Amino acid sequence: MVARPMILTIDQLRQMPMTDMRIRHHCVEGWSAVAAWQGVRLRDIARMAGAAAEARYVEFRSFDSGYYSSWDLASALHPQTILAYGMNGHPLFPEHGAPLRLYSAVKLGYKNVKYLTEVNFMPNRTGGYWEDQGYEWFAGV
Repeated sequence: MVARPMILTIDQLRQMPMTDMRIRHHCVEGWSAVAAWQGVRLRDIARMAGAAAEARYVEFRSFDSGYYSSWDLASALHPQTILAYGMNGHPLFPEHGAPLRLYSAVKLGYKNVKYLTEVNFMPNRTGGYWEDQGYEWFAGV
């Protein structure tokens, strides 16, 4: 549900204004860790694409077979929600979701999709890999 569907390369994302923030990652298993993440605010991408006013949810898809998650629009457009291509001043490593991942301080770790391939603005809520197995859908911190 966008006026201007687009495909962006990692190089194009790196040319956009970068956001750099320290975030405490909260895992559903009870551990946490702090890291600095670099990337582009999702709200800037939504503005560029012309996300429709009727879009109330955002679905994030991964090239990791079958992995996805969906968020409410307010969480997705939160100022601390980014499409991250860097961690602690370095390009992401594969184990951290390279080349691009979703990252935000407002959600538990399993909502932050690694190996991001698609961002879809939608009128209705979908599930997610873990959510479809009984995990909390909202999963806010």
